Amino acid sequence: TVAMSAAPAVRPFAPHEWSIYRELRLRALADAPDAFGSTLAAEQERADEDWAGRLAAADESGRDLPLVAEMDGEPVGLGWGRIEADHLGVAHLYQMWVAPGSRNLGVGRMLLEAVIAWAKEKNARYLDLGVTYRESSAMRLYRRAGFEPAGDPEPLRPGSKWLFLPMRLDL
Repeated sequence: TVAMSAAPAVRPFAPHEWSIYRELRLRALADAPDAFGSTLAAEQERADEDWAGRLAAADESGRDLPLVAEMDGEPVGLGWGRIEADHLGVAHLYQMWVAPGSRNLGVGRMLLEAVIAWAKEKNARYLDLGVTYRESSAMRLYRRAGFEPAGDPEPLRPGSKWLFLPMRLDL
């Protein structure tokens, strides 16, 4: 018989799990350097205290939802929901990534659904994100979920040849 892999699970990061968060974030930036506003080099420069502080601040804010996706107890993806203090009606999705070996198994959809449910619970009216402006599994995921373009494509970051497309979901 073939052992069946456990279904993906999504849960919030606990503040003490900053090293797992750091590992996933660095893996994401190494795997998909053109999918994020930050770079692997920039994030590798962060001190352990910065990584720990990020999750501690998120835990205290009540306006952040750092998520980890796991399969068979192994971290395979992440996403981060945030509501800015000065724009409580708008939630944002950042840092969305799924490890290559865990793609096409519903992990990204589960992360996205968790952030959407959280944003609704926080009474946000919209969920905004930026996605690299090209046909991709990420773009298809967001379109299937109902996201629409919310502006013109903009440079991903200074010096990048890539553009990102701002997208918005009405909640």
